[in-house]
Amino acid sequence: MNKEQNNEATPMWVKGELQLAGILDNRIIDLLSAIDESGSLNQAAKQMGLSYKGAWQIIERVNNSAPKTLITATTGGSKGGGSCLTESGRALLELFKELQQQHHSFLAQLNRNLATNPDMVLLLQRLVVKTSVRNQLFGCVTDIRTGSVNVEIMVTLKGGQQIATTADLNSLNELELKIGSDAVLLIESDELMLVGEVENCQFSARNVLAGSVLSIQKNNFTVNVTVLCSSGETLIASITKQSFHDLQLATGRSVWVIFKTNAPILGTRS
Repeated sequence: MNKEQNNEATPMWVKGELQLAGILDNRIIDLLSAIDESGSLNQAAKQMGLSYKGAWQIIERVNNSAPKTLITATTGGSKGGGSCLTESGRALLELFKELQQQHHSFLAQLNRNLATNPDMVLLLQRLVVKTSVRNQLFGCVTDIRTGSVNVEIMVTLKGGQQIATTADLNSLNELELKIGSDAVLLIESDELMLVGEVENCQFSARNVLAGSVLSIQKNNFTVNVTVLCSSGETLIASITKQSFHDLQLATGRSVWVIFKTNAPILGTRS
């Protein structure tokens, strides 16, 4: 029981479909299996969500490619005809099912081995993050400062830069945050401010990241500026056309990305 639970808990990072001879795949084998169970190509086609013509074309292609006939079909008669697998067809079906079990076991073992590599798992988890928020920063929780109502969390990025973010105490408990936890920060593009110079300037925003303009995309009312930070991350800031004009931004120019602690949405690995 514990072994089955462990297998279910292991993420399937490595996936792949078994295919034989460049033609036999799961769909064809499932059709053969449905024909073997129902004795009818028409019923098997309905079960597979195929048209009769489509199923027949698949069977015809398989029969023509195989050295021996795999499926036989009869028409008319007192039972209205039907389809069935030949001995060669059933042998192929059993072979594929056996190979499929070995294939599943092989993939499961690969994923178990991968799960023992924390650095690689962290990389893969980051690659599969799906969100409508365009800006994502990944790091590690390095400090937690609890107040009476809110909590301030320091997240250190891979380049060493620290980002401060705030959350309420309930969020702290729900996320089960602790020092060393992997974290992702999601930031809306309109929450980012761009500044050309920061010397002798003071900002109420805690987070200031140095970078350079990577690309510029002008829309009807706004300008999306992609900034390559010195830490290696890219951030997209959405600013007004007037701000873009005032800053005199151009590709390659040095800028600073500034945002407040309440801008990032904090997430952790489940």
